[in-house]
Amino acid sequence: MEDTLGATRPRTARELRPSLPEAAVAYAEERHWEVSPGAWLIEDDGPPRCSCGDPACPMPGAHPATRDWTRRSSAGPGVVRRWWSENPHASILLPTGRSFDAIDVPEVAGCLALARMERMGVQLGPVLAMPGGPGRGRRLLFLVLPGALAKLPDMLRRLGWGPGRLDLVGHGEGGWIVAPPTRIGLLGYAQWAREPNSLNRWLPEAGELINPIAYACGREAPLPLTAQQL
Repeated sequence: MEDTLGATRPRTARELRPSLPEAAVAYAEERHWEVSPGAWLIEDDGPPRCSCGDPACPMPGAHPATRDWTRRSSAGPGVVRRWWSENPHASILLPTGRSFDAIDVPEVAGCLALARMERMGVQLGPVLAMPGGPGRGRRLLFLVLPGALAKLPDMLRRLGWGPGRLDLVGHGEGGWIVAPPTRIGLLGYAQWAREPNSLNRWLPEAGELINPIAYACGREAPLPLTAQQL
């Protein structure tokens, strides 16, 4: 892209970001991930609002649009292309428990774990960065092989972490994650902290990542109250 003087102008983040239809088709075509169209943002007069009609929607334009949304998911590029041609504003949802599960942690802990695993040479899959909302900060989601959700409690228990001690959430069968470049109301955009590429096509087992992730989350976890503090 050139300005009036003929010099090349750096493209903005908005210009570099793929469109929702382009990204949805790419997930199906290049990664063979199932994709589902979700709610969308309505932007006319006033601030953006969710198509669901709930003025207090916690994730405006970034959640399932129907109760049977799991039935309307496909890894067929042609099907996905048709869905987004019908509604190019639909958010992109990726069902979990099929091609992958996700381990969801606070951004600070996630960055600590990410840096540690990179130093250790641990194989990583794509990592999703989600904007924060009221009472909830930014999050990182590590994509792992499906089946992790059921194993997480036992893996954490073996590492000495009881239920609820860590701010660590699993997304598996019956769940979903929001895929870039979906915009979540005024909160911002879902983004890739580590983009899907040819080097991370093969996802790791959750057990390969859980130790550094739990360690990082433990560093950020509030200390338990002592008897004197109670």
